[in-house]
Amino acid sequence: MLRLLNLFTNLFPVWVLLGGVLALFQPMWFTWFKGPAIIWGLAVIMLGMGLTLTVDDFKGVLKIPRCVVIGVLAQFCFMPLLGWSIAHLFKLETAFAVGLILVACCPGGTASNVVVYLARANVALSVMMTMCSTFAAVALTPLLTKWLAGSLVAVNGWALFLDTVKIVVAPVLIGLMLSHRFPGTVKRILPLAPLVSVITIALICASIVGQNAERIREHAGVLLLAIFCLHSLGFLLGYSFARFFGYDRMIRRTISIEVGMQNSGLGVALARNFADPLTAVPSAISSVFHSVIGSILAGIWRIGSTSRISPTTEARIVEAPVGKN
Repeated sequence: MLRLLNLFTNLFPVWVLLGGVLALFQPMWFTWFKGPAIIWGLAVIMLGMGLTLTVDDFKGVLKIPRCVVIGVLAQFCFMPLLGWSIAHLFKLETAFAVGLILVACCPGGTASNVVVYLARANVALSVMMTMCSTFAAVALTPLLTKWLAGSLVAVNGWALFLDTVKIVVAPVLIGLMLSHRFPGTVKRILPLAPLVSVITIALICASIVGQNAERIREHAGVLLLAIFCLHSLGFLLGYSFARFFGYDRMIRRTISIEVGMQNSGLGVALARNFADPLTAVPSAISSVFHSVIGSILAGIWRIGSTSRISPTTEARIVEAPVGKN
């Protein structure tokens, strides 16, 4: 049963892509999942992430601080500037431009942990970077979005901050508390957490696509190209940045994946703070693109890798939930 759960979890790009494509032509299949359901869905995913964390995880950050700092720095320097530059280069409609900048300012998603595992890179480092970038996003995502998108529309940085606290920090801390207080119960439900996360993110993305299917089809070409460029360059710059600092192949791959994959679900949720519902569309499409690109890279790296993952590390990633894409 565990192998079957892992198989369905590792196929998350397929489910997200399938849901997005179906939503373009059969929107009503997915548009029922909207409003508060999306917020609660994201909270469940972040709760799942919190369930996998322990106090020892936080102590682990102290053992590899330089790698983590470099990864988080690349996340919040390269991606926001790429989002702003690409939005202006492709002259996207205002709502799409703001949405692209918003998702570029989001932290890494926990889906990156699974992709790092598939790529046979450094899973422990990936978990640390995801955790640190998630908490850093509480302040940085609202600030960077207001700075870069403020010239396009009015951005309520305080509202973005409060939403980030409610959607990210509260569920993660609750999950951490539950993991500490009820370890036996948490251990029994953890194998299901990744699959629940995969289903939830697929529903969220398909819902957003379905609600805006007509406009997406109308602007598909330039919008898809812009989002593809955002994530492709993110993977490339993350890898190059790590190489510049002299890190080995495994760490370069890890940082590349962490930088290239965003918490797109958080972007969808935060987009509620903007008047135009189209602002959420780039985040929904982003979840498909970065998952597919990351999985392709993982496949290439996995084939070319001769390294093996220890049983301990493999067990660790099995318990890590796939979060926002």
